[in-house]
Amino acid sequence: MTASDPLPAGDGGPSSGRVEFCDAAELRVRGWRPLTIHYRRLPDRVQRYDQWLVVDDPEVKVSIQTSTPLGQPLKVGSRTILEPGSAVVWFTFPGRWHDIGRFHRADGTFTGWYANVLTPVELHHDATGPCEWRTTDLALDVWKSADGQVVEVMDRDEFEAARTKGWLNEDTAQRAAREAERLAQAARRGLWPPTVTEFWTLERVLQSSSPTTQADDRRSTST
Repeated sequence: MTASDPLPAGDGGPSSGRVEFCDAAELRVRGWRPLTIHYRRLPDRVQRYDQWLVVDDPEVKVSIQTSTPLGQPLKVGSRTILEPGSAVVWFTFPGRWHDIGRFHRADGTFTGWYANVLTPVELHHDATGPCEWRTTDLALDVWKSADGQVVEVMDRDEFEAARTKGWLNEDTAQRAAREAERLAQAARRGLWPPTVTEFWTLERVLQSSSPTTQADDRRSTST
């Protein structure tokens, strides 16, 4: 893929309409399954996130983190977009260089969409057993508020510091920067995020078939 290429279908490429990965309404829940994500942050810190995989489709995976392990609220400007203990619905697109989270405050209020720019997730699971995924965070993030009024590429300073320190090779750094800018551009034109992230709300996910152990609130630990 070159710098002039449109984003893949479903990413809301600036040269196309809002093309979707799949028909969100046709996705089926076949029971919640335990999911562990080994999430590497540059240069070499790995966090383990325990979630539940709700939808396992070849084009999109929908998972939920029922209680986000934050030490303090996450803000964009003066606006709180995520609080300790908040639920996040995550969308992972195999082969893509970002994921998308539906963020909420602790009372369940939806605040917007948050994309982590990252390496394509390595998926390790079979049809029925536990799932283990691995990815590396590439520092840049894209935020779009629930009302669509705020679109921002975040953590540019962190990204440039990683680049300067050699934690990212130049090819990967350019790929990450291109991904973030494309998503932000598509968001400003109303072409991103894909509608699958609008269909699978927190309420819809919680109404799906959940495990009896959901109340345990699987949490993250650092390794």
